[in-house]
Amino acid sequence: MGRMSAPLKWWSRAVAAVTGMVFAVVVPVHAWAASNGVTDVAVEAARSRRRGGFGFGSILGLVCCLVVVGGIVLAVVLISRRRKR
Repeated sequence: MGRMSAPLKWWSRAVAAVTGMVFAVVVPVHAWAASNGVTDVAVEAARSRRRGGFGFGSILGLVCCLVVVGGIVLAVVLISRRRKR
């Protein structure tokens, strides 16, 4: 079996870190919320939310998401260029 390439090794480490974060943070918070009655509040909030069109909050969220994704892509490109030199 051959050796792992550097991007594959980096990707596997990133996936392991994200998986560890999910198990360490998200799962206990979800268990706490499910046993605390918070789910009823969340369901009621989702029902009472107004069903409007494409508002300002949605556009702001989309712009924020694009900025974050662009920053991540820029960081990966800059890091990969420095490694080649």
